[in-house]
Amino acid sequence: MPGVDSEAEAPDGIATPEVTTDLRWGRTDALGLAVVTLVLALPVAGLMRYQGPPMEEGFMLAFPEQILNGSWPHRDFLHLYGPGSLWVLAAVYKVLGVSLTVERSVGLVQHAAVAYGLFVLLRPFGRVVATSSAVVSVLVLIGPLGLSAMAWNGALAFGIWGLVAGTTAARRYRGGSTDRRWLVPLAGVLSGIALLYRPDLVLAVGLGLAALWFDLPPQRRRPLLWGTLGALALYVPHVLISGVGDSFRGMFLEPVFQLRGGRSLPVPPSWGEVDGFLQRAGVLRTSGWPFPMPALSQQIFLWFALIPLSIALVVFAAWRLRRREPGSERAIALWAPALFSAALLQQAVQRPDTAHLSWVTGITFALAIPAIASLVASVRPAWPSAAGVALGIGTVAVVLVAVIPFYPLRTYVDLVGQSAGRNRFGFPITNDGRTFYYGSAEAAADAQAVVDSLRERAEPGDSLIVGPVDLSRTNYSDSFFYYLFPDLVPGTRYIEMDPGIADADDSGLADELERNDWLIVSDAWSGWTEPNDSAGHGSDAANRVVAEHYCPVTDAGTFRLLERCR
Repeated sequence: MPGVDSEAEAPDGIATPEVTTDLRWGRTDALGLAVVTLVLALPVAGLMRYQGPPMEEGFMLAFPEQILNGSWPHRDFLHLYGPGSLWVLAAVYKVLGVSLTVERSVGLVQHAAVAYGLFVLLRPFGRVVATSSAVVSVLVLIGPLGLSAMAWNGALAFGIWGLVAGTTAARRYRGGSTDRRWLVPLAGVLSGIALLYRPDLVLAVGLGLAALWFDLPPQRRRPLLWGTLGALALYVPHVLISGVGDSFRGMFLEPVFQLRGGRSLPVPPSWGEVDGFLQRAGVLRTSGWPFPMPALSQQIFLWFALIPLSIALVVFAAWRLRRREPGSERAIALWAPALFSAALLQQAVQRPDTAHLSWVTGITFALAIPAIASLVASVRPAWPSAAGVALGIGTVAVVLVAVIPFYPLRTYVDLVGQSAGRNRFGFPITNDGRTFYYGSAEAAADAQAVVDSLRERAEPGDSLIVGPVDLSRTNYSDSFFYYLFPDLVPGTRYIEMDPGIADADDSGLADELERNDWLIVSDAWSGWTEPNDSAGHGSDAANRVVAEHYCPVTDAGTFRLLERCR
């Protein structure tokens, strides 16, 4: 209701200032959403045949199919997050079939949900701000892992839409409206589902819910709690099936304590060299950039430094806006997302590579636009509102174009070019109608030779293990092979391989190899070097089993196929 008097009483006895709850949607909103959709759609054709991360996308293809086959995360295979993303993908695969196209379509929906959610969330700041913030989110988030349906992007999508539902309800109550009460429990349910995807988002979700709690009338708060608890109750059947001990180990002990030594990177990132192995490998593919830019290691350093700065900017702007416009549409719309984004800092700190930096700044850079616009309006009230908006958009644009262009923006431009048929990057490896794309033509040919050889020799129900040539350094794994061979049974719980876990003395990998039928090893990751524990060697027991019990079948260079022969 427009024009509520500042002394009027809203339902439940909350005094409100003048607010506008009637955010009328019209043609300009449709235009803004069309712009976001276009930016999202332009690289899709290239991304559909782009090399995905061989391990991460491989296990997002293999894990849900294992669920359909009766296996369970944590109990039967290593999984370091919550079960939500795997359940959703398993359900989608059950209906549409298991394929790279289906998996990447789910990933596309996740990216779209984050972008559209930010548009709706920030609509009180105007259509230009909402559109620009959503576009920034797409540019930053879509590059590192492409359309892989990773749990993080799904968690962000549910978390953002939980904030959309909660802030919309709070704005309506403040404005005198009591309709759509279902938005409050919906906000809780969506926030709870975000934690089913990524339990490590608990602080971000918790701060966002706390902000919503105090923005809602006291009589309307409990449904927020019950909605959240209702969604989190879905952990109960998961824990009962996987087992309390295995679930605790898989979601807390392994990712928090066993994984960090082999996956952490220096904080802050090194100024003079790129710390992450996969980032150094990504540098090998360049498509040019027409403007001067810092060295790549310096870009990563500056990107990391911009995270706490962007968080401080957004939180300060949201706090100042609440003091200046208590109860206003804009103050409610920015406060909960600001606190949510502040807690994302832990992702950047635990491993400051380009993927984790993107996962944080895909939100904080988007929120920086309304933050700057609101600060300019408070410091220079005589200026037209467009000036603050232009400054917010311009600041983020300078960061993306001049400070850190190589990773978000250059990657996006490269992907759009691939969609148009230019400089395509991705070579198919196929088996029985299933395809995965690899970034090297030579390595893809080697992988295809191994696939062809295994297809000729293996019997349905045989077991398969995939790993590096040196199984005392399980830094990475080409887990997409499990997806290419659905008739074979994974012979190990380590479909995903991580340093300090699969190569630990008590991992059981050696015992699994003694019972296994087929082994594919890769030399692609032998040069893995990072300034962490992954540079060392773990248990050599698995290597001894291979030496004693496996015979070579096909040596295709990068990949080799072995059979247990004695």
